[in-house]
Amino acid sequence: MSSENPAARGASLADRVLAGDPRAIARALSLVEDEDPAAARLIGRLFPQTGRAYVIGVTGPPGAGKSTLVDRLVGGVRQQGRTVGVIAVDPTSPFTGGAILGDRIRMQLHAGDAGVFIRSMATRGHLGGLARATDEAALVLDASGKDIIVIETVGVGQDEVEIVRTADMTVLVLVPGTGDEVQALKAGIMEIADVFVVNKSDREGADRMVASVEAMLALEPFPEGQWRPPILKATATTGEGVPALLETIGRFREATRTRQAERRRERTASRLRESLLSAFSRHLNERVLSREEFNRLVDEVAARRLDPYQAVADVMRRAVK
Repeated sequence: MSSENPAARGASLADRVLAGDPRAIARALSLVEDEDPAAARLIGRLFPQTGRAYVIGVTGPPGAGKSTLVDRLVGGVRQQGRTVGVIAVDPTSPFTGGAILGDRIRMQLHAGDAGVFIRSMATRGHLGGLARATDEAALVLDASGKDIIVIETVGVGQDEVEIVRTADMTVLVLVPGTGDEVQALKAGIMEIADVFVVNKSDREGADRMVASVEAMLALEPFPEGQWRPPILKATATTGEGVPALLETIGRFREATRTRQAERRRERTASRLRESLLSAFSRHLNERVLSREEFNRLVDEVAARRLDPYQAVADVMRRAVK
């Protein structure tokens, strides 16, 4: 049995992640995905070495061809000589709790490329199109030296826009011929796109989809000098349109360079607020309010013997003692 203490093991893992060791990266990602207590210590070691990678979110409805587009995008980034980390968020298996689609069957063309690291993560019931640990996973890949991190969300609906709080830019992938294109344009998800990609553009209705998105953008005022999301057509299965997407990503990064620090600070504030709320919730559950006490409060409020505001005030007084 090893005599190495837990702190030393954590330090060793952090050092190996910083050196880009694939096994260490995989182990670190498992720790953050499982919300292991060691993950917090590990992130603490890695965090000062992060902030260098550029994070691209790829989102859109189910069946839009996001995985194929990401596959082509990774190939294009590698041709530019840059390293890539991919976090592919998948639905959760009802049997194992893991990702239904795994990285073993994703993007096999890059399986032997040391400059690419691909990880599938299950949502585990977390809403918003991402897994709960996506932010921490991106930090691990950032610390490992990846130049570009691509986060592919699970197929999302109208209000699942969490990716905008994680990525430096968001690519929204749409597909023609899915029925009511106008309904898609009502979605809140349309408001977060920095680039629109109409994939499977060899299908009938692609031009109509482009025109619909253009009409929507025409209703939005874009001040002079502000980035106006372009609408690109692509056919990911053949690679058509991918060079244009890569070029657009480069233009967006350059155009928003002066605002990037501000955007990252806004995202940091959002993540910090969420972490504080999560920590306070755990504190309430573990140190302040037992399940039995909570149930008694529910009974008191339901019977109108106590109003909900007074109930909350009472619990808060106990929580901040």
